Amino acid sequence: MNNFKKIGMTALAASLVSTSAFAGELAVTGSASMAWENYTGTNQNTSKSISMGNQITFSGSGELDNGMNVSLSFVIDEFDGGQASSVANAGSVFDAHSVSISSDALGTLKIAGEGGSSAHAAINTTAAGDIWDNFDGKGGTKLRESRSGNNVVHYTLPTVIDDLTAAVSYSHAAGNDESDSAWALTYAGVEGLSVSYGEGSNDAQKVGSGGSTANTDSTTLSASYVYGSITVAYSDHESDSNTSTADQDATSYKVSYTVSDAISVSYGTEEIDSNGAAELTDAKYSKVSTSYTSGGMTVSANYQEAENSAYTTAVTEDIEYYGLSLSFAF
Repeated sequence: MNNFKKIGMTALAASLVSTSAFAGELAVTGSASMAWENYTGTNQNTSKSISMGNQITFSGSGELDNGMNVSLSFVIDEFDGGQASSVANAGSVFDAHSVSISSDALGTLKIAGEGGSSAHAAINTTAAGDIWDNFDGKGGTKLRESRSGNNVVHYTLPTVIDDLTAAVSYSHAAGNDESDSAWALTYAGVEGLSVSYGEGSNDAQKVGSGGSTANTDSTTLSASYVYGSITVAYSDHESDSNTSTADQDATSYKVSYTVSDAISVSYGTEEIDSNGAAELTDAKYSKVSTSYTSGGMTVSANYQEAENSAYTTAVTEDIEYYGLSLSFAF
């Protein structure tokens, strides 16, 4: 899903219904993008593409007579998840949607009908920004994490300690699977510093290309520190399984430099270690990126590299990626 800025385009909603009618607000935001991508390496010479992206988000909110706030978010994203444009897949334009109720005293309870993240998965992005995700479609590894998805129940606790955010989540059982839970803490009480820690489970974790599953428990520790124009970030993610060959450890670093209000550059790395019987070496990723922002427009360029992306030294697992993109927020 594309990231975008919320900008002021509001109107009174026709109706937001609770036990009695009340006035609310409806905000509409959107984003669009143009991109050129190219993968190089053995068997990758045809992996060039030009594409576009588009997304519109409707966000409704209002206050009930009892002081509670109700919010609804609904995203339209054409071809989300790679669905084809056809009558059979017409519903694919409807992407993430959620409803939440909140108050200062009770915190925030949210149910994500689609596109929800567990409390742990919400902090599980690596410091470098999940470089691995750009190569898993080329036979590379996937980072294992706690269960997210449809109908996740997410609860953010009310503030008890200043600058400390605490959240828990629950994913109900499907079929013969067990239900999964997760929690996360984020502390930002030191100027420039943010530290997060979380844990979560996944009873139906995919651990191989053969479709096998395992029960996994994941933990994530991450930290970032801003000093002037420089930001340094670190993360460590561990996934422990009841299958000894499905354990995984991912370490990531990133350094960013803000040249000006409009220009920034960054360098990040990820290294993923797995205990699989056929996995002989660590998968390594790196990324150099730069961006220029003016108003609602961002131009970005990046170079990414994957080594041993499926945990062996086969030449086909060394891949390079070049990308250019132009994105707009409105």
